Amino acid sequence: MTTIQPLGDLTLEGGEVLPRLEVAYDTWGEFTGDNAVLVLHALTGDSIVAGPDGWWNQVVGPGLGIDTDRFFVVAANILGGCKGTTGPASPGPDGRVWGNRFPAITVRDQVAAELMLTEHLGIDRWHAVIGGSAGGMRAVEWAVTHPERVERLFLLASSAYASAEQIAWTSTQADIIRAAGPEAGLELARRIAHTTYRSEAELAERFGREVQADGQFAVQSYLQHHGDKLVKRFDAWSYIVLGDAMNSHDVGRGRGGLESALGRVTARTVVAAIDSDRLYPPYQQQELADLIPTAEPLAVVHSPHGHDGFLIEHEQVGALARALLEH
Repeated sequence: MTTIQPLGDLTLEGGEVLPRLEVAYDTWGEFTGDNAVLVLHALTGDSIVAGPDGWWNQVVGPGLGIDTDRFFVVAANILGGCKGTTGPASPGPDGRVWGNRFPAITVRDQVAAELMLTEHLGIDRWHAVIGGSAGGMRAVEWAVTHPERVERLFLLASSAYASAEQIAWTSTQADIIRAAGPEAGLELARRIAHTTYRSEAELAERFGREVQADGQFAVQSYLQHHGDKLVKRFDAWSYIVLGDAMNSHDVGRGRGGLESALGRVTARTVVAAIDSDRLYPPYQQQELADLIPTAEPLAVVHSPHGHDGFLIEHEQVGALARALLEH
């Protein structure tokens, strides 16, 4: 069951104080003092990782790659999200929903909020911090900012910084929401995003130039479906805030550059790339594996599913997680 935990005020990187921070989180397993694993979700995910409705329920659970019979798994909704943690959909100090008044936040602010939860839970050191995509951004920030608190690190389909192309995709989606309005804009933004999450080869194989009875291309209908689904479960202003936070991501910022920053990592590290990922291409994971001094050689997950492969290739990802966690 999700817990909504009040944690006090949070001073953001930009200097603004975010009052009365609340963080939504879920846990699985029993805490024994040294077995806590933090799982960090991607852009539109939430804290429900395991169980029937879990977004990673074939990787996290009893006897699985992240074994909840052995480990105390914690997952928190991201700062700026809309699934229980303070974000644009939350009431502001004046009682009105924050909406587009919500302050700008960074990945480092998101990690600061997760640190507050960590201290509330009485966890001094994570046995492992695990994240994919936007979750991987936070995971590597954890290991750079708080190396003494991270024993193991698993980074999937992520990067040490947001690239020009990633910023281009994300900022264009935000502009579409602002121009078209929250619902129509979010539906269109998700269509664009979902295209980048899948590989060209998969789209070609699944849909080709197939035309449906209603005259639409099959791929067009597929993308509309995913856009409609997101509108029903997500907040448009949260999507913008989280996208802007991802664009802020650069572990080398203010730390003497990328090599210097990643040199701070002391956690035993596994970095995994998805071979068909065009949104977070494998060269970015190779950079992480090359510059983190405690990283193993880059692991490559073979998948036709593009960026979403880290969510889909449960057997490969679970095996990598198990090997990291149990040794």
